[in-house]
Amino acid sequence: MFDRTTWIAIGCSIIGLLGWQWYYSTHYLPALETEHKVALEQESRRTAISEESASVRKPLPTLPTPTLQPRRATFDTAKAEYLFSDNSGGLEAVTLFLHLGEQDHSLQLNNLSPTPIGALEEKSGDTLQTLTGFVMKEQESKNIVYFERSEPAGLTITKKFTLPQSTGSPQEYTLELELTFENKGATPLQLPAYFLSCGGATPVHATDASTYTRFDWYSRGKMTTIDVNWFSAGMIPILGIETHAARPLYEVKNPDIVWTAVTSQYFCTILTAQNQEEHASVWAARFEDPLIPKTTALRSIYGIEGGFLLEPLHLSPGATHREHYTIFAGPKDFAALGKLGNGQQSVMNFGTFHLVSEFLLWAMNCLKNLLGNYAAAIIVLTLLIKAVLWPIQNQATNSMKRMQLLSPRMNELRAKYKDNPTKMNEELMKLYKQYGVNPLGGCLPMLVQIPIFFGFYSMLGTAIELRNSHFLWIHDLSQPDTIAHLFHYPINLLPLIMAGTMIWQMSLSPKGGDPAQQRLMYLMPVVFLCFCYNFASALALYWTTQNLFSIAQLYLTRNTPLPQLKESLPKRKRRRISKRKSPNEN
Repeated sequence: MFDRTTWIAIGCSIIGLLGWQWYYSTHYLPALETEHKVALEQESRRTAISEESASVRKPLPTLPTPTLQPRRATFDTAKAEYLFSDNSGGLEAVTLFLHLGEQDHSLQLNNLSPTPIGALEEKSGDTLQTLTGFVMKEQESKNIVYFERSEPAGLTITKKFTLPQSTGSPQEYTLELELTFENKGATPLQLPAYFLSCGGATPVHATDASTYTRFDWYSRGKMTTIDVNWFSAGMIPILGIETHAARPLYEVKNPDIVWTAVTSQYFCTILTAQNQEEHASVWAARFEDPLIPKTTALRSIYGIEGGFLLEPLHLSPGATHREHYTIFAGPKDFAALGKLGNGQQSVMNFGTFHLVSEFLLWAMNCLKNLLGNYAAAIIVLTLLIKAVLWPIQNQATNSMKRMQLLSPRMNELRAKYKDNPTKMNEELMKLYKQYGVNPLGGCLPMLVQIPIFFGFYSMLGTAIELRNSHFLWIHDLSQPDTIAHLFHYPINLLPLIMAGTMIWQMSLSPKGGDPAQQRLMYLMPVVFLCFCYNFASALALYWTTQNLFSIAQLYLTRNTPLPQLKESLPKRKRRRISKRKSPNEN
């Protein structure tokens, strides 16, 4: 039977869950009554966008050359399909054959972006306008796409895309882009600054957290990143005070920029400069997802686009300026991205505990190769981690039992000095020192596991391996395990089981120590429930497994004899006793 404190913790967990779900539903989830309609609209509008992409593109600027109706060409490789348009002279969409999006159709990258990959843009006020007028030329081979744009002043811009030719390596998602500016006229030309696009990224699912839609850039061994919320006006919650206005464009200057990238939770497009010493500026902008308009959702869903800012260029008559880039458009596979070099695996954005995340990802993949299932790999990996931490857990349990034995004396001191907290704390510390008890000893396993938890949190949130992986009732380990909805709230079963096992574990743990510390521990189920409830179900699977292992460990050790409290002697006194017991010297 649970005691009063346990029931209070359960009540706090329920209140916290309902409060978090209200916030999440208000800020992140589309209205449930429109979800089915939106899903159907998505599929029909994807087809329309593939046929008439001009309807979702930015207004085209007035150009010296006539505006052409886009002509498209599709090129296939073993892993992807590439859709090119000759008006913008860029890559409109990439279809990944081995990955599924909404409605179980092959996932597409950049299909919702207002700017094709490899497009050039010019700045007009606070907005960017795509440079058009490119014509698709006869192809040199089936793996090369060639565009050309000529102006009366003599400027000719050419783009040469080379499709992936290798298989079974990271290069199977990598294209090459050669961009050439040539002055064929008789007078010098001063070219403006062009914005070279690496395309755009949008959430794969309407429920994906907006913080995963990001723009990244890499310079001198360090990645800098922003998400779509950077462009929103800054507000102080509750008070409604605006700290800064909405920002239309992100521009940064920094030496030796190697690459820029737009990323969603599990996919990315990376534009890498082969001559990075010439690139010192990047840009990014936000756009609204055209498939989920504001009229059918509780919030706007945004995508992000970005790329390099090419510096103004002076071309003498007959001069040519050529730049080379590589374009990676595919899944965020840590091992594959690492083989590409230039720190491109940084787009995983593992955060502070990235070393922990990288080790856990490596271990999970190794176990999956042995067991054949990612859920089994996560469970076995959790058991291995708990086995390594077994001595620490036993030490903590013993420390908590010693604290429990001290509880009567501690309660006497609290009653005696209830009007003098400073004196009470001094006497308690003397008592701990007298019996060699560490009041924080019971927290040690939790402190050790926090880096592991956040390492799992970062890794499981971006590991492409988990997408579409099944386990029992869970259809996708990379998504919440929603089994039903109740009054617009998703019922995710595994996080609820996880919170229940945490409360069960605390009810079995020895009681003792500071009551304030105990109350703080009873808030942990609420905190972890909020972290895991709308996150990848793989995280809740990990934490539930480790809770069950800890419960089994507590049952195994609960019947061991209680430790005996012994006064801890001062060092000097211990040395004197040791000398008395030592044999006499001859």
